[in-house]
Amino acid sequence: MTDTKTTHLDLSDLYRERAAAIGDLLATTQGWDAATPCEGWTVRDLVAHLIETQRDFLSQRGLEVSSVSLDDPRGAWAEHTASVQALLIDPEVGAREYDGYFGPATVAGTMATFYGWDLLVHRWDLARGLGTDERFSPEELDQIEAAIPGFGNALYGPGICATPVDVPETESRQVRVLARLGRDAR
Repeated sequence: MTDTKTTHLDLSDLYRERAAAIGDLLATTQGWDAATPCEGWTVRDLVAHLIETQRDFLSQRGLEVSSVSLDDPRGAWAEHTASVQALLIDPEVGAREYDGYFGPATVAGTMATFYGWDLLVHRWDLARGLGTDERFSPEELDQIEAAIPGFGNALYGPGICATPVDVPETESRQVRVLARLGRDAR
């Protein structure tokens, strides 16, 4: 997803764009208790998941992102992503290397790609929960689809993705890709 010429600032921009798309969806609602396609999760729960998983990753790298109140999920998301963005643009932080699950990585790279993938997929979940139909670009579908094999069977573990949904090959590419992630987008 990234090449050797990609800088921490490019990766920071990618994270910012994907986080902003979530913020745009959250700006359209007060329906925090609306159900999402993620079984048992409301819109508020999904926002909490995104924030908590990112905070956990950054905390494991010795980086502090202040906790936010989910009384206002829209405000919490804005505050959280501004804090993350401030970390990522710092060359001492964004370019910091570590040994990741998938091999050598940087903080900005992981936030843009691994957590960025989570933002893409959950953008659709949030849109569905909010009653809108989120369309992925062909490039986003490429990125989602390319990452699936790297997860292996762990993708279908508890709290990650449901088992794949059987859909006909005649369905749109988006429906087929989401079906591999346990989502029925028909």
